[in-house]
Amino acid sequence: MAIQRMDNVLIVVDDLDAVIAFFVELGMEWEGTMPVEAGWADRVIGLHGARQDVAMLRTPDGHSRLELTKFHTPKALTAEPAPAPVNTLGLRRIMFAVDDLQDTLARLRPHGAELLGEVERFEDSYLLCYVRGPENLLVGLAEQLGGQAR
Repeated sequence: MAIQRMDNVLIVVDDLDAVIAFFVELGMEWEGTMPVEAGWADRVIGLHGARQDVAMLRTPDGHSRLELTKFHTPKALTAEPAPAPVNTLGLRRIMFAVDDLQDTLARLRPHGAELLGEVERFEDSYLLCYVRGPENLLVGLAEQLGGQAR
């Protein structure tokens, strides 16, 4: 049996409102936020007495989702070093296809986005860059140049 789809990616954050605003500005659609406490959630995540707020966002095409979680208890841990460089083991970044990379950068800067390196052209296919968003999240942006998606 094969998997059906990738359902979502979880990002643990401290400032839930700022991170929601960043991803909404990027173009994701906020589905809502709800508190989650104890019981089934403790058993699923393996933490006793967890209390958290969970926000769900989806891409405009409806195929991908982000789950943003703010832990109230137990307190979230910070990875070291912070901010972790791109070559740190583990999940490093999430990439989004955008219509206009320069416009997207301009809209995200007031939400804390900082260009990590430079905007670069990959052959005649894409403009690419990485930005650090709120809470040092690494986000990749890719604008396809002409033609259909490959």
